[in-house]
Amino acid sequence: MLIEPSQLLLFMLAGWLLNLTPGPDVLYIISRSLRGGRRAGVAAIAGISAGCLVHVALASLGLGVLLATSATLFTVIKWIGAAYLLWVGVRLLRNTGESTLQADIAASSGSAGSFWQVFAGGFLTNVLNPKVVLFFLAFLPQFIAPSVQNKALAFAVLGLVFTVNALPINAAYVLAADRVRSSRWAARGMQWLDKLAGVLFIGFGLRLALTARPTP
Repeated sequence: MLIEPSQLLLFMLAGWLLNLTPGPDVLYIISRSLRGGRRAGVAAIAGISAGCLVHVALASLGLGVLLATSATLFTVIKWIGAAYLLWVGVRLLRNTGESTLQADIAASSGSAGSFWQVFAGGFLTNVLNPKVVLFFLAFLPQFIAPSVQNKALAFAVLGLVFTVNALPINAAYVLAADRVRSSRWAARGMQWLDKLAGVLFIGFGLRLALTARPTP
């Protein structure tokens, strides 16, 4: 048995609490849902989930340990991720308001390309954050039964469970944001929402840039 039933329940509850904590992934889901509706929100969730699976795969294959122990690799990925978050933040701050909102609404209900653009944004937001794979390396092993022989398989399974377990929380964010989006206040205040999201993304980018590699 990879994990005891009682431990599995604790693992799922801990995962939900962690997913309720605001971060770049949550902000991306909410901001895209506010601007593009449920379809954009689903695309954001799919992209972020795909990024999580990449981190799980890397950690399961042992590459996550390399990231945790290599100062150079950690720094390179950290700066790429920070630059991406800063770019997203600046782009949101430069948005001009209602015209951008209307364009996003049209795009979200139109071409399939817009879905994949949002997906790619979510994927990059997650996969370029080295703190995610370090989190998996620190969090998941605590729930693997000591008697398990294939630790890598157990790690991969728990990583998949964690990713799937996050879907209800992320879907709730999408539904809530979509509900707010349909109100008059959202249409009038979208420019300010963009600016707030831009400031937060810049904050996340700066925080990632200042993050030091954990000591092995």
